[in-house]
Amino acid sequence: MELVEQHTVLAVVVGSRAYGLHGPGSDYDRRGVYVAPTRAFWRLDKPPTHLDGPAVDQFSWEFERFCVLALQGNPTVLEVLWSPLVQSVTVDGEWLLAARQAFLSRRVAETYGGYARDQLNRVSARRERTGETNHKQAMHMIRLLVAGAHLLRTGEVLVDVGHLRDRLLAVRRGELPWDEVVAWAADLFVELADAATATVLPEQPGRVDVDRLLTAVRERNLQ
Repeated sequence: MELVEQHTVLAVVVGSRAYGLHGPGSDYDRRGVYVAPTRAFWRLDKPPTHLDGPAVDQFSWEFERFCVLALQGNPTVLEVLWSPLVQSVTVDGEWLLAARQAFLSRRVAETYGGYARDQLNRVSARRERTGETNHKQAMHMIRLLVAGAHLLRTGEVLVDVGHLRDRLLAVRRGELPWDEVVAWAADLFVELADAATATVLPEQPGRVDVDRLLTAVRERNLQ
């Protein structure tokens, strides 16, 4: 836990509180990025690429692993860079935030759409198998599709979906009939495809820029 406690460069809150979907008893989902001292990589046993804790619902990535996942268009990781709830940030964290556009590319159409499709399939399969609906998973499926289309259109990661709060919470509470949820998702998949066709994002992420960032951070932490 020393890496998280002493070497975190960016700490944010994600989840329902960042999405604008929280209630009085909502958890604080904490995510962070830590930079392991450069010399630690010279040993046979390398620093961990990610860590749970020490707080409840806290998860952190080592800087390089975080960059790799962000370059792949991982929605969970990209949210960290655009979270409106920043708890702490150091110089290295500021560099990371300043470079966040370099992580974006058209592949987010596949990652956001793929994650959402997977969740829709899982919810549907469970309904067929047990008759039960995972309404929370269905809500996040819708949220991912909304965020994905927004990202492709604007080049910015949408985290706060408070403008859809009432309807999204209706999905989570099971108040919106399942056929309406499926119809909403179908419309959003079309929006995602249309946004991908006319996206402002580049074909490939700025891997060279991210590589320069990583090198600079490793040099700063060579102690």
